[in-house]
Amino acid sequence: MTIMLSISPIYAFSDNYIWCVARDRQAVIVDPGDAAPVLEHLKETGLSLSAIIITHHHFDHVGGIELLLKEYPNTPVYGPQNQCESINHRLKHNDSLTLLGHTFTVLAVPGHTLDHIAYFHADSNSTPVLFCGDTLFAGGCGRLFEGTPEQMLNSLQLIQALPADTNIYCAHEYTLSNLKFALAVEPQNQDLQARIASAKSTREANLPTVPSQMALELLTNPFLRTEYSTVEHSVATHTGLKHRNQKDIFAGLRKWKDDF
Repeated sequence: MTIMLSISPIYAFSDNYIWCVARDRQAVIVDPGDAAPVLEHLKETGLSLSAIIITHHHFDHVGGIELLLKEYPNTPVYGPQNQCESINHRLKHNDSLTLLGHTFTVLAVPGHTLDHIAYFHADSNSTPVLFCGDTLFAGGCGRLFEGTPEQMLNSLQLIQALPADTNIYCAHEYTLSNLKFALAVEPQNQDLQARIASAKSTREANLPTVPSQMALELLTNPFLRTEYSTVEHSVATHTGLKHRNQKDIFAGLRKWKDDF
């Protein structure tokens, strides 16, 4: 019988989520930008660190690695092909790795950064999960610090092809601001209106709005809906775009959000 993974948020900085994936008193930590809350969580839960996985090189995702390795020497650190020296297991698209007895597939998802990867797990006994860092957010997507709109669009299309029941574990609590922008894009979207009401209640209770679910993102996240006429028309109206292919719509949408 497969033992299910337990996934818990560790709060860091003002809005980061460091994810703790646990099984049998062992923990895998996703994107530890800050070691202090991770060490506190491990102490409080009695978990031992067995691995660290990294999605990209930004400091708020890797800044805690060195201190964690001082406390837990020889811990494997999995991550992308980048200049982060603490990563000792380099991964590329379609690689697989076993964590806590479960297999994860690596997806290359450049856009936010060129090195960005995501980790996907699915089996017949549990809900699929995706750790996607800053590529796909609840109701939004990451800024393009290094990649092109076309790269990010391709990355999001890769992600949105995953099963509709996939739980999406992103790395920031940006949901309400993302949904505010989404409503400006699709003001008549009733699924979006309902999601905003639910997210507001969740945050008023001081609870995280993530993980999200792929099915909900497909209904309400404008960055996954650039082929819909409502999004296309709204972006074209806002930007004055006349040549409407999906790449241009996405680029216009991302710039609109940057300036929003």
